[in-house]
Amino acid sequence: MPKARIDTLTNPKIAQALTNLFGKQRIVFWYDLRHEFRADFETLELLDVQKIELANNEFTVKYRVLREQPEQKFLLYRDGAQPADLDNWLLDVQLASGSDFRTDQVALWLAELELAPDLYPVLQEHSGFFDAAKRREALQSKLDKNETPTSLRRKILAACISASTEPRLDVILEQLLAELADGRDEKLKLINRSGLGDFLWQQAGRIYGYESSSPGLRDFVIELFKSCFQMETDPEQKPKLSSEALVFLKRWKDSRTHETAFEALSEECADVLQIADTLHKHDFRNLLELDYFELIDRKILSDLVHAVAERTASVADVIQWARQRRLSHWFSRYKHEYGAVEVAAEFFQTLEATQLEISSLADGVKKYANHWYRLDQLYRKFIYHLRESGQASLLGELNTLLENQYTNNYLTKLNNGWQRFVDDTQQWQAPSIVLQRDFFQHYVQPFLDRKAKVCVLISDAFRYEIGEELQSLIRQEDRFDAELHAALSLLPSYTQLGMAALLPNQSLSLADNDTGAALVNGLSAQGTENRSKILTSHVPASAVVQAKDLMTMGRDESRALVRDNEVVYVYHNLIDKTGDTRDTEERVFAAAHETLQELIRLIKKLTNANASNLLITADHGFIYQNRPLDESEFLTSEPQGEQIQYRDRRFVLGKGLRENDGFKHFTSEQLGLTGALEVQIPKSIKRLRLKGSGSRFVHGGATLQEVVIPVIRVNKKRQSDVSRVDVEFIGGGNKTITTGQLAVVLYQSQAVTDKLQARTLRIGLYTVDGELISDQHELNFDYASDNPRERELPVRLILGRKADEANNQQVVLKLEEQIDDTTHYREYKSQRYTIRRSFTSEFDF
Repeated sequence: MPKARIDTLTNPKIAQALTNLFGKQRIVFWYDLRHEFRADFETLELLDVQKIELANNEFTVKYRVLREQPEQKFLLYRDGAQPADLDNWLLDVQLASGSDFRTDQVALWLAELELAPDLYPVLQEHSGFFDAAKRREALQSKLDKNETPTSLRRKILAACISASTEPRLDVILEQLLAELADGRDEKLKLINRSGLGDFLWQQAGRIYGYESSSPGLRDFVIELFKSCFQMETDPEQKPKLSSEALVFLKRWKDSRTHETAFEALSEECADVLQIADTLHKHDFRNLLELDYFELIDRKILSDLVHAVAERTASVADVIQWARQRRLSHWFSRYKHEYGAVEVAAEFFQTLEATQLEISSLADGVKKYANHWYRLDQLYRKFIYHLRESGQASLLGELNTLLENQYTNNYLTKLNNGWQRFVDDTQQWQAPSIVLQRDFFQHYVQPFLDRKAKVCVLISDAFRYEIGEELQSLIRQEDRFDAELHAALSLLPSYTQLGMAALLPNQSLSLADNDTGAALVNGLSAQGTENRSKILTSHVPASAVVQAKDLMTMGRDESRALVRDNEVVYVYHNLIDKTGDTRDTEERVFAAAHETLQELIRLIKKLTNANASNLLITADHGFIYQNRPLDESEFLTSEPQGEQIQYRDRRFVLGKGLRENDGFKHFTSEQLGLTGALEVQIPKSIKRLRLKGSGSRFVHGGATLQEVVIPVIRVNKKRQSDVSRVDVEFIGGGNKTITTGQLAVVLYQSQAVTDKLQARTLRIGLYTVDGELISDQHELNFDYASDNPRERELPVRLILGRKADEANNQQVVLKLEEQIDDTTHYREYKSQRYTIRRSFTSEFDF
């Protein structure tokens, strides 16, 4: 139907409004109550519309519009009010046409928005909203032709919040709560000015069961937290709010957009509701699924610390509980605290099961490489989590216990037993264990013999247990494989000698001066330039680079480095640099964590430059004890001799050194070195005092932690070799849901390994049309246990009000997996249920 032409008028809104009405009706009545618009009527011209003024001519007009011209459009104008029904000869025509034109402000708004006349009372009631053109414009984009009074109020309410806000109560409340948390109330004031306050709380009552003599946002949010906490902790007491409120709270707290508001209001409500006092009455095991208050995580952690320290919980339970808390809203704040608790529990169990028995040097190295390294690894991880958490008080009890166990029952005990074999050795070597000086011949030369290129990554102080973790990280990368071997470093186990021993060599010696330098074939091995000379003298097509320089190389430059050289040595130094400085030694385990990430990046950099063969090793290991050392951990005697040329915290170089019960004495020959220098090493873990140096991070001695070094072979495959674990539902589908909750158990079919990796899934209950009718959970299946029962995960879903609309219908429980590098999900697995429960209520929206 063509639009009518609008001429220039005193009030163009009248013409526009009439045009809209004639788009829907053939006959429009216009009653000019205050006798204001005769001039507008007389000058008005609308295409295909005939104008008639009503002035005692009603019967003639009626005959004309109904009989003579039944298809023609008419505008019937009366200068004055509508006659009483009994006196109105055209009442039946007016009622049949359904359209009368008003010229008050509300009527003009109604026309502007192209809304039906029966919505006039809604606009009149909420006129405070419509006096701003921008708000009307924002609302108009949301409207459709089928608006009802309720749907229109809902959309006005949403427009009060934001032009883009969905007209759903949960979305509207999230916006209002965000404003409340920010200390503002502009949107709420607009809602009240618009006369929508009662409607807002009426709908909150319908959907969430919220009732109050003085309804308000702050009152609502306090009741929300109170009722939802009560639903989970005291199910026998009937909460004031419905289960739909619980669905709302779960959705709100998991929203990244509103997490700041949730956290602020959660803290405020925890104080108002005195949650701290309430939590004291609950066993932490009954709180593991709750995360409405940050105090819940603090309570759980406090009890977990005591349970681990007092050995009242198994490792499997502790790991399960800590893993369960990964779903907590607050987990990112407490990941290091949970990590420390998990690691501590595993450390104590591992130590209890460990027998520190040694029969030879080779036996000690093999047992350390196969088993005992794990205790150093767990200790490192505990201290790392402790320091990163900053929670010295919370973890203090656990820290003290673990430090004592580590030092007294492991580190000292192990190395006291090991020292007996060190004392008895006349030649520093362990049969079947590759000696560090043979590294090039044993690991590098075979590649050269078959005309293959090889890159060697040497990380300073990269001890064996860190190497074992790197092996696992490498294997977790797709198409990468890694193989770990243990080698025995030279003595003393310090940088200059260790770096020299890793180069091709016929002879190794210590400089006969006070520098502590090491020589390869009589040439200094100190610094990149000298090492490059030694390497190129043996392999002309070779290069030596620092890791930091390699990382700044462009693609072409790094590819040229690999292409043009048969051997590339890359030197990395973060652990030793951090630990060997007194002011930073306490950060050495953080440096170890960072080193692992940097080495992974270096490996990828080299493989992307077409390096297919990589070796990773270290110059030496180290000992680190986090707490300040006792006096008993230092040697009381000082080294003595004719000439003391170099002294460190764990060794002494000189000539004519006197025998001392606190030291193990070696000649250069016994250590496989040339020259006349003698070496003395404090026994077990004892230190020498050295002015200006730290004492907790040390190396140079003969402990297993110092002398067992990793050698990792890395290969990159052509085909993908990484997959994810499978997850199954325990129990079949086609079951019946009769309550407001659905409890299911999921089973991870295989244990996680380096190549069979964790899978993260989202679970929720949907209608067959795909509408979500419950809360959602993100689940991480990363169980490494070989015990199938320890790979089960119970999940509880809360059904929302939409579930009532699916009563006596089939619904779908879905596991969904996020598509990599997108925000989209695809279905992983599903099973069907039937809902059979009584309707609880009916809602408008």
